[in-house]
Amino acid sequence: MKRITLIIAAGLLSFGFVTANAQEEDARSMAELLRLIEQGQARDSQEARRREAAFAQNRNQQQSLLNQARAERTRQENTSANLEQQFEENQQRIITARQALDERLGALKELFGVLQTVSGDTQGRFNASLTNIQYPDRGDFLVELGSKMAGASSLASIEDIERLWAMLQQEVYESGRVVRFNHVVTKADGQQGETEVIRVGAFNLVSEAGYLEYNPSEGSITELGRQPDGRYTGTTGDMMSADAGTSIEFGVDVTRGGILGLLVESPTIKDRIEQGGIVGYCIIALGIVGLIIAFIRWVALSTDSRKVSAQLKRESASTDNPLGRVLAAYESNQGADTETMELKLSEAALKEMPSLTKGLLFIKVVAAVAPLMGLLGTVTGMIKTFQVITLYGAGDPKMMAGGISQALMTTVLGLCVAIPMVLLHTVVSGQSRKIVNILQSQSAGLVAQHSERNG
Repeated sequence: MKRITLIIAAGLLSFGFVTANAQEEDARSMAELLRLIEQGQARDSQEARRREAAFAQNRNQQQSLLNQARAERTRQENTSANLEQQFEENQQRIITARQALDERLGALKELFGVLQTVSGDTQGRFNASLTNIQYPDRGDFLVELGSKMAGASSLASIEDIERLWAMLQQEVYESGRVVRFNHVVTKADGQQGETEVIRVGAFNLVSEAGYLEYNPSEGSITELGRQPDGRYTGTTGDMMSADAGTSIEFGVDVTRGGILGLLVESPTIKDRIEQGGIVGYCIIALGIVGLIIAFIRWVALSTDSRKVSAQLKRESASTDNPLGRVLAAYESNQGADTETMELKLSEAALKEMPSLTKGLLFIKVVAAVAPLMGLLGTVTGMIKTFQVITLYGAGDPKMMAGGISQALMTTVLGLCVAIPMVLLHTVVSGQSRKIVNILQSQSAGLVAQHSERNG
């Protein structure tokens, strides 16, 4: 019934198509129109049969592909089942093998665990040790031993354990020796050359240039960019020139570079002075000038004091000292009255005062100004520090170190100048007052003697 319906629909469509063509071709009769309809039906039947054949062929191909996919799924399911069974068997075999291994190892299992830990720690110690410079091949054996113990595929032999023990004994022995050998050293200017080096145990390396630094990662030896103080580098020179068996004093850094690094980084006196900046240099210049003047005045007043003491023991007046010149004024005015004599002696004493007090005021001013200049440097340094904090914050202390160092160093320099200047002023002014007192007392005595003689 469906087939008849399709044929009728196709006939109607063909009829419409042929009718249109007939109208275009100006069909002349109904017979010709029927003939055209029959031809269209025949063509449609052929096309339908061809499509049905193609559909049937495609259906057969799809069925074949479906059968192949089902067969492949079945094969894969069988393979998966076999693999799962094999996995379970292998798991059981591994468990059985581990139990057998634990039973056979027994107490050796703990030994191998300790051996693995010791080999790892020893490798790290040897890589950072100075003895590794002369024995660089120890690391390869330790790496191999550690890999062997970590993999659990093979066990360490008696020879491996004995070799590890021998290496540990060798490290202990070398840590107490002083060894001289040649090695390539990178100098401070970047040049490399073979240099004679002395290894002091596992603590320090020294050469003619001073202390050396060992880089474990690169295995290289370099000179320090800046050596510590002379008292330490002096011991390195003694070490280089010492003969075998000679006992000398040497500064050993037991921290293997920690203390030496702090000594190198600590600023020298020159660095501290430079931290003071312009204010610090001004304080030092002022202190040097004050020191020179104080020394000159101390020498001059000491000389005058000795001459005045000698004059007190002589009867005749000498003009090479202040007291002698006052006595000469007395002798030259013997015929004057008491008041005139007193005035003449006062005049002679007053003439000596400028030479006796010269420079004392400047020394006093230096002693007072030096702390004020130090305070000025402190204020400017703190201003600089606050500016750095404003710009970059207070997270990095190194950025504030410059201003704080300047602030502290100028204060220290000011006090270092002021304290000696105060002491020198006290000493020099004391000598000056001593001579002035002698002049005044002698003048008063001469006036009294003259008054008694003329009375």
